[in-house]
Amino acid sequence: MFGDVEGNRARVADAVETAARAGAELVVLPELCTTGYAFADESEACELGEPADGPTLEQWRGLAAAHRLVIVGGFCELDAEGTPRNSALIVDQDGASRVYRKTHLWDREQLIFVAGTEPPPVIDTSAGRIGIAICYDAFFPEVMRGLALGGADVIAVPMNSPIVGSPTEPLAAEVVLALAAAQVNRVYVAQADRAGPERGIRWANASAICDPDGRLLAGPVEGTTVLHSACDLERARDKALGARNDVLADRRPQLYATTNDKETVN
Repeated sequence: MFGDVEGNRARVADAVETAARAGAELVVLPELCTTGYAFADESEACELGEPADGPTLEQWRGLAAAHRLVIVGGFCELDAEGTPRNSALIVDQDGASRVYRKTHLWDREQLIFVAGTEPPPVIDTSAGRIGIAICYDAFFPEVMRGLALGGADVIAVPMNSPIVGSPTEPLAAEVVLALAAAQVNRVYVAQADRAGPERGIRWANASAICDPDGRLLAGPVEGTTVLHSACDLERARDKALGARNDVLADRRPQLYATTNDKETVN
């Protein structure tokens, strides 16, 4: 619920506890899950935001330790200058944590947040090697490929995906993109979308778990729920595609650069 920070933290705790009872080792929560998404302006984000070491980190450390799992979710961060950032927090069961600041801001986010300047990370955790992208980040194939090249077993995608125009059928475009990213990079993709009304916005209901063959393991679904699925991380570490191909080894990046995009060569 927008602006109900304490109530949203309670909903997070309920979701984590439900996931833990189902045997979860990794829980992915939506983008900006503690505040809501549809800020009127920067001042409202400043009013509802918090520092990276604030109450959300404290709560998630307690939940991660109590249930022996890893949590990835979005929150409105206030940086050292008090500037709002659209950030994701990853917290391991031993208390280790890291913050990633969204680098690709969507639409009105550009009027509220400052974009991050560090690339999306891959982090070694008790639940495997977790890559992080936030919503619109995942629209860029370079981001998802970069996380795969960085060794991600699972790419966790906190998201708030508004419907723009008519909904795509039979699947939301955001789910199709996740399935494609999972297959072409041979990784798991676990994305958590927002549900429920918020200041007139309709959401794509794009929560999903995708496997390295580009198959849906769970989702999408309308409304508020907890999706779960078993994931064999060894499958994500095998990049073979049939007997003769490897989705990473077959790359020829020297052929992909253009005059205006030389940074694609690596």
